[in-house]
Amino acid sequence: MARFRAYTSDSSDEGSSSEPEAQELHVDEEEEEDESDQESTGASSSSDMQEDELFTSPSRPYKRPNRNALVEDEDGEIRYAHEVEDDQRLSVRVSPASSSSPPPPRNRGDPTMIPWAQHVGVDAQKMHVMQTSLFRMPEEAAALKAMNQQTKPNLRVPLQSLSRKHSRDSDGDGLRFEPRERPSFAHNIDPPAYRPSRKYARVESSESAVHGNEGVVVDAGLALGRSFRVGWGPGGTLVHLGKLCGPSSTIKTSANSATITSTTVPTVTNAAHVSDLSSKLLQHHLSNSPIEPDDDGIPFAAPSSALNFASFASLFPSTDRSYEASVFRLGEALFDEIDLHLGSSITVDIRNRVIALRRKAALSAWLEDAVIPALEADLRSNPSASSSTVAFTFLTGNQVDKACASAMDGGYLKLATLISQAGGDFDFREDLKEQLQIWRDERIDVHIDEGVRKVYTLLSGVVGDVIEGSKGGGLEKCSDIDVTKGLDWKRIFGLHLWFSEPIDAPIGQVFRAYDQLTKDASRQVSQPVPWYAEQTTNATSSSSWNLPSQPSLPDGLFSLIRLHAEPACSLSQILSPLSFGSSPVDYSMAWHLYIILSRCMGVRDFADRGEPVGRSGAHTMMDDDEDQEEDGIQGHSPSADLLASMYAFQLESLGMVQEALFVLLHIEGPAGREKAIKDLLARTASKLDEWMTRGVVGSLKIPMAWVNEAKAMYALDKGDMFDAYQLFISAGLYNPAHDLAVLELAPDAVIRKDLDLLKEIFSKFVGRPVDGWHIRGQAFLDYVHIMTRLPELQAEQAHNTVADASQATEIDELTRSVSKLIGILPDVLRNTSDIRHRAALSEMVAGLVAQVDKVRPLALSKVQPMLSDETTKLRHIHSLAFARFQSSLS
Repeated sequence: MARFRAYTSDSSDEGSSSEPEAQELHVDEEEEEDESDQESTGASSSSDMQEDELFTSPSRPYKRPNRNALVEDEDGEIRYAHEVEDDQRLSVRVSPASSSSPPPPRNRGDPTMIPWAQHVGVDAQKMHVMQTSLFRMPEEAAALKAMNQQTKPNLRVPLQSLSRKHSRDSDGDGLRFEPRERPSFAHNIDPPAYRPSRKYARVESSESAVHGNEGVVVDAGLALGRSFRVGWGPGGTLVHLGKLCGPSSTIKTSANSATITSTTVPTVTNAAHVSDLSSKLLQHHLSNSPIEPDDDGIPFAAPSSALNFASFASLFPSTDRSYEASVFRLGEALFDEIDLHLGSSITVDIRNRVIALRRKAALSAWLEDAVIPALEADLRSNPSASSSTVAFTFLTGNQVDKACASAMDGGYLKLATLISQAGGDFDFREDLKEQLQIWRDERIDVHIDEGVRKVYTLLSGVVGDVIEGSKGGGLEKCSDIDVTKGLDWKRIFGLHLWFSEPIDAPIGQVFRAYDQLTKDASRQVSQPVPWYAEQTTNATSSSSWNLPSQPSLPDGLFSLIRLHAEPACSLSQILSPLSFGSSPVDYSMAWHLYIILSRCMGVRDFADRGEPVGRSGAHTMMDDDEDQEEDGIQGHSPSADLLASMYAFQLESLGMVQEALFVLLHIEGPAGREKAIKDLLARTASKLDEWMTRGVVGSLKIPMAWVNEAKAMYALDKGDMFDAYQLFISAGLYNPAHDLAVLELAPDAVIRKDLDLLKEIFSKFVGRPVDGWHIRGQAFLDYVHIMTRLPELQAEQAHNTVADASQATEIDELTRSVSKLIGILPDVLRNTSDIRHRAALSEMVAGLVAQVDKVRPLALSKVQPMLSDETTKLRHIHSLAFARFQSSLS
């Protein structure tokens, strides 16, 4: 065991005694070794060293042990040495034995001796404060060492409690634990589990788990991260590694990271049809959309109010029964303005009533035409049907005349008389319901032809399976009569419109009746599925997309009827690509409907439309609504911009660049519109020939500078540096043109010693806002000026018999500027890996030094120029020596 003495006083004015009082304290041998290691390596702080010197005397040299070491006291607890020492001093001073007997005499030593710390002027307290604020305290080092030495048997301090105030994960301290409350002092708090800080070690590639097994990784894009992730290219091209697969797919082949695969993703099912349709619709759209710069100077397309559903429907022949033509005709019936031909004296209530009736009549006419294909298909599929059944089939399309003729041909004269009164008043319907109830009560309904009962049921206004009983006002089910069986959703909706609801019922009431019927779980009613889901056997409905067997989105025609019937419905709920086609990325119809309904007619908008803003993007406050409409002020909608971007991408994938640019002109945000157009021009720069450029600039009013910028990037990609430089200049992009001139064009011109070309290249930047012009491009102009002007001045001096002071001054200025120019040339031609830069730098330095050597060799005597080769250096040394020789003679 090691022993040391604890003194009763630590003041610096006391000398060291020869036999001081001491109390034996036992310290572990390991702690003694740790303490000696700290003293040998200089780990102790300067304040501890000063305190140790205070207790050292010449008569008895003594090195005081570290007061911050962890020691074991008499009770077996681990404490700091200075705490144990202070307790011992206090016990000696306050104990009864010490108070009853005087303390033993103490030898003060030589009173003339001055401690070394006081002699050199070191304040122990000040040193301790500086050490605490700048360095780690010794007790912290001891705490760290105690945490690392968990195997010590005598160390009973919990490791979890040893944590500094300011934790450093690099030292392994972990997080500092906050104090916790305990119910009483009799209950100890269990220390929290020690959680060391996470450290990440760099693994060499040779020790990696993937080393040597790269071929077994199926998805290399996922394994190698962002460096090899999937990327989209022009025209919907997808560039990827390996094979495209889903998360649950099983691939037997491995992916090679050196092989890149290019896949074209189809955006539409029938590309030819979509191209022709989009071209026709966009051409009509362009002819009615003036393109003007907005407040930020960015071209913006503002569709006029002349673009309505009727104008688009007129593009299709009257015999065209395509889905797109049906969409525009339905929109014309529901949303286009109706000329009522009413006088100004008509009240608003009457006017609204007339409009509702006219809307319903227009919807009925559209629906009659829309269900003709399905009606004719039913007649062809059942040629042996009875006359009553044929009459019912005609009634499902509201063809009352043909239904009457069919009933008469079959001998059903009374039935034909009833059919002629289809859609009659309530008394007529009540009589038919009473007749159906009588047949049911007398149980003779099973002996009546089913077609006749269907006609009676339909004419009575019962479309569901419930009829109102004539006796007692109760409800009875007519389970054996289902007039909706085998009908598509348009004809079922037509039954509500023509026979079930009153003639003066609004469209909204008809829509709610049909919607309630489709939501009835007890009925198997045809849902309003999209057209391609109904025509599963049609070859034109085949899609390259994996669509669900049960479509979750309704038909686009049904969505338009819902939009008219529900005032709270927004465009965000109905404009889905799968509602109008079998491709989830075909946004053609959705975008055109948005333009008509929102931008032209103002009927409805997206749900995320913000506050009214100007076309420049700044919020405006205008009281006059008419002024707002004239200025085209409207709120910004991110969904509208996203819809335009998606449709433009679809057109780009089809090769319709001008059409895609026109769609991007409808983006509302000016910054996003500019970026989207420039990006599209950059991707399709190879197609920007003279004819297309004329159309883009002339018809679409896109700035020529944007087109030149795209062409410049394409020329730069091909390696045509001079063409790219000229195009950047034409586009007004002087910074990239300047960089291109310095790094690519100037070295070639210098090597060929074509000073005129060099001057022509950089003279275009004079007076332009170019970054770093004075230390880059200006250097080449200075080089040209020096190389051309110095020979001229030298020749003029040779012909002049009398020295010209102005010429001498100009020569001095030019020669002094040579040293500065040579100093910045290495930074201008900085690409040392390019041999042209090294050759051009050598050529420029050699030429400048040669010109200076001819007129003022001493101008470079005090400068260490970067000379190109030994020949130039030797020539300069000869010129310099000769000039000094001449000056010594004079």
